[in-house]
Amino acid sequence: MGFEGIGAAVKRREDLRFLSGRGNYTDDINRPGQVYAVILRSPHPHARIRGIDTAAAKAAPGVHAVFTGEDLAADKVGGLPCGWQVKNKDGSPMAEPPHPVLAIGKVRHVGDPVAVVIADTKAQARDAAEKITVDYEVLKAAPTVESALKPGAPLVHDEVAGNICYDWHLGDREATEAAFARAHKVARLELVNNRLIPNAMEPRAAVAEYDPMSGEYTLYTTSQNPHVIRLLMGAFVLNIPEHRLRVVAPDVGGGFGSKIYHYAEEAIVTWASAKVGRPVKWTAERSESFVSDAHGRDHVTVAEMALDPDGKFLGLRVRTVANMGAYLSTFAPCVPTYLYATLLAGVYTTPAIYAEVKAVFTNSVPVDAYRGAGRPEATFLLERLVDICALEMGMDRVEIRRRNFIPASAFPYQTPVALQYDSGDYHASLDAALKAADWAEFEARRAAAKARGKLRGIGISTYIEACGIAPSAVVGSLGARAGLYEVANIRVNPTGSITVFTGTHSHGQGHETTFAQLIADRFGVPMSQVEIVHGDTAKIPFGMGTYGSRSLAVGGSAMIKAADKIIAKGKRIAAHLLEADVADIEFKDGKFQVAGTDRAKTLAEISLAAYVPHNYPIDELEPGLEETAFYDPKNFTFPGGCHIAEVEIDPETGATQVVNFTAVDDVGRVINPMIVEGQVQGGVVQGIGQALLETCVYDEDGQLLSGSMMDYTMPRADDVPNITVGHSITLCTHNPLGVKGCGEVGAIGAPPAVIGAVVDALKEYGVRHIDMPATPQKVWSIINANRPRMAAE
Repeated sequence: MGFEGIGAAVKRREDLRFLSGRGNYTDDINRPGQVYAVILRSPHPHARIRGIDTAAAKAAPGVHAVFTGEDLAADKVGGLPCGWQVKNKDGSPMAEPPHPVLAIGKVRHVGDPVAVVIADTKAQARDAAEKITVDYEVLKAAPTVESALKPGAPLVHDEVAGNICYDWHLGDREATEAAFARAHKVARLELVNNRLIPNAMEPRAAVAEYDPMSGEYTLYTTSQNPHVIRLLMGAFVLNIPEHRLRVVAPDVGGGFGSKIYHYAEEAIVTWASAKVGRPVKWTAERSESFVSDAHGRDHVTVAEMALDPDGKFLGLRVRTVANMGAYLSTFAPCVPTYLYATLLAGVYTTPAIYAEVKAVFTNSVPVDAYRGAGRPEATFLLERLVDICALEMGMDRVEIRRRNFIPASAFPYQTPVALQYDSGDYHASLDAALKAADWAEFEARRAAAKARGKLRGIGISTYIEACGIAPSAVVGSLGARAGLYEVANIRVNPTGSITVFTGTHSHGQGHETTFAQLIADRFGVPMSQVEIVHGDTAKIPFGMGTYGSRSLAVGGSAMIKAADKIIAKGKRIAAHLLEADVADIEFKDGKFQVAGTDRAKTLAEISLAAYVPHNYPIDELEPGLEETAFYDPKNFTFPGGCHIAEVEIDPETGATQVVNFTAVDDVGRVINPMIVEGQVQGGVVQGIGQALLETCVYDEDGQLLSGSMMDYTMPRADDVPNITVGHSITLCTHNPLGVKGCGEVGAIGAPPAVIGAVVDALKEYGVRHIDMPATPQKVWSIINANRPRMAAE
């Protein structure tokens, strides 16, 4: 056996079943006697429901039942809850209108669920759904923040004045205004962070079963956090006692944030399974996912930076309007506030920052966290603005960053926007990235490209993010309606094999490998002796799932705490068996040994003694070798780094090709370098997708124009360059592993680097900024609009 512990590039052991088609995804689950649900969704972005005629659908072949919002209301089914409350500037609570499971009285976006048909087959349910007649009174829609904020705009919710969910702020306004008053120059940027539609490999699905004998419900669902779904759905929607509701999230094929939330379909099939007395299954069609899965991003921002004569940042002023969509998704309010504005310091020493965020309801799909959640929006704004600052000051883009970096000697560093960074070395990651990207020789490559008729540009992004969402008491004071700790239960079995029950959940990150490495390293056993169990509320203790790159920093830390309890108990057992003092027992490489001697007991010998306690300190210790630990983080973790993108543009077509990409990240201690590299590369691809290809577009009437893969462009293999991944490591100082998180860094650092490169390639055309996505049409239009001017010059 080769080395498998911390730092080893061990192949993912879960990949065998995934690549051989033996995964157990939600759609693979079929229960005896199951029936199928198809949901009728609104074709209108805004309309009153004057009546629903379901008679023809109920009479259709194979149909068991047809339900509407009125049926659920009659059964006292509650609305979908929001998990975070944000307060307005004056301290008043945000507007929090009801979010019915099935629409009642009004539909508010294309795709709003109106009715559900339950039938023997999916085809029969689909045919019957087409027989439902809904009498809609079509209303004028406000699908964008601009349209929703116009005087006299239609109200998405009649009770929410001006469509304003909240008007929030953070920072020191007076100090920021004073900084601008003494500024040598002010750099200003208006930008849009484009709305994205998540497209995980596996569409969402749910299978629910009710047992009338026990009164118990089981829900199989594509979720990143099954315990949270059980809590929200049981307590707030269906009023099911938690001990009678089991939620299982089996293999999940990608999430990227979109599978964190409690969705209507989970409640619909669970409730319906009891009503029809049969298991009920729903699987989204891909086109359905476009109008039912929470979207991401969608900010409109004006940002200004005050600078002194030397290019030092004096103050940052930000005004953002954030689209919430038609309803508040589970964690939506915190994304443009506590996950966004708190990161506006970035890696810089800006002494004064003031941010205002206005959240707006619109007639569009709800918006929530998407890979990075607020941090990509903050980084894109800040890094693009820093490039504008360099232009205003006539400085090099790298130099202005160096001049304003937080020095490595300044940690822990208190930012002016609440967060305190514990560690980092931004100069080191910048230097490593510049070297790896061969920045110094770029102008020669630009000249060579020009000789071939191409426009070449290079862009840079020096970013930071916050991961491992931090102390429950802190986030509770900021509006979180849940704790953000994690839990691990470790059971050393009688023969020394180890089972780990974790409250985190994997949706493709390789947890079964990384966590097994962690435990194997701690206990000195082969990985083959370690089993990782997650995703089933009937098996695991209450945990908070996976998002925000929290699994290792929070979940892994809970495992270390539980492992330490196991080892401490093992030492006491070993001391008894070896007739030694506990203080003399050392544990290393799977053995409990009396220090300075060859007397030792293996972990398996200790565990067998714990379960067969014939010779055991029974007066001091309970039998068994199993421990549980909770870990509530002391702070966020703060991964950071430097990303550099190099692009070539064909001026005849406007097509942009990313020809080189370099990512040097500080993710803290690396447990498995191969998995970290895969996570970084995957995130970079999503970042390239946002920068160049992806955008969600509604027309002025609220119809989704990018509602299928024909109209929403995802990155493909030939859109992606070779990605060079490197590391510049500083350890997190407040968790036992020293880890920071790697799952989101690519999606955070890549977009501003790519757009910076596009702008650099187009600088001879007078371009200072271009909003994402920089599509061929957009780029070609810029080039052609400026050709006459350039010819005249």
